[in-house]
Amino acid sequence: MAQKNIVVVGAGVAGLTSAYLLSQTRQYNITVVAKHMPGDYDIEYASPWAGANYMPVSLRDTKAAEWDRDTWYALEDLARNRPESGVHFQECEILSRDKDSQSATAEWFAELLSPSPWFKHVVPNFRILPTDKLGSGIQSGTIFTSVCINTAIYLPWLLSQCVKGGVTFKRASLEDLTDALALGSQEKVDLIVNCTGLGASKLGGVRDTAVVPARGQIVLVRNGNGGKMVNLSGTDDGDQEACYVMTRAVGGGTIIGGSYQKGDWNPEVDHELAHRIMQRAVKACPDLTGGSGKVEDLDVIRHGVGLRPVREGGARVERERMSSGWVVHNYGHGGAGYQSSYGCAQGVVRLVKEVTSAKVSKL
Repeated sequence: MAQKNIVVVGAGVAGLTSAYLLSQTRQYNITVVAKHMPGDYDIEYASPWAGANYMPVSLRDTKAAEWDRDTWYALEDLARNRPESGVHFQECEILSRDKDSQSATAEWFAELLSPSPWFKHVVPNFRILPTDKLGSGIQSGTIFTSVCINTAIYLPWLLSQCVKGGVTFKRASLEDLTDALALGSQEKVDLIVNCTGLGASKLGGVRDTAVVPARGQIVLVRNGNGGKMVNLSGTDDGDQEACYVMTRAVGGGTIIGGSYQKGDWNPEVDHELAHRIMQRAVKACPDLTGGSGKVEDLDVIRHGVGLRPVREGGARVERERMSSGWVVHNYGHGGAGYQSSYGCAQGVVRLVKEVTSAKVSKL
């Protein structure tokens, strides 16, 4: 059977993971087309700015929970067997304050903060933190083995796996999704995989108005945190701000955050917010400053701003018959881009197989 010619639009974690898994089947000629590639840092390109880690906020018995569950097994395998990918294990503490219980943050984190979340049977070593291990102002907590992803290593690693699988890469800025039809490795493009993230809100042929940014701001520091990942249920600085800390593999520094400013497109660093982020981090994690608790003792590598591609109603992983042919969509993952990446990409592979079968192609 002749190979089908597929163009994947977008080279963030969704596009690269989709291309990678598609390339493993050896059934397709795959071209990834994107304006931004691994190594770039741009406000339009969300993936490099992510933490990134595995802390599911998806609700039980949802498609999102299935994607997160399936992704855990892939990330666990990478951490265990492919350390060159920049994925490593890290103990994760989820800490809850009673005063956050009615906040928007607590509502967003409802499953993550639960003493019995759906993923407790998925991740290793899930347990309740004893009260004598809780810090001042913390009423409850859980701990489990998670992973942290050094995006500066992981995105190029994903690209290298795609190239190893025969995937071609092209730089291009598209005005309309149908522009991808002229960019395949062969004359006829059989199918487009749309992994355009926040770009799906403005890209011709898609223009999904349900997709909006959720601005995230972080600080990357050289200070260590004793190998722990920490997330708090809320802050005293409003529902749009958060407190989390995670240390990247192979000397990648420690990420401290953050914010969740929905509808905010501002690409510039807010230095007052940055100071609040650092203040919260050194209080929650004294190890960052050797116990001094002083922001001045943080050794800053850089500040960062990224725009999470949030889609009202959840990520879109589905096929669509357009006038120009079939499209498989994979976008709108919000802050779950990495921790749902393999589950969503596995869904893309299934949909592509359906679309390229004789039965579906005749619909």
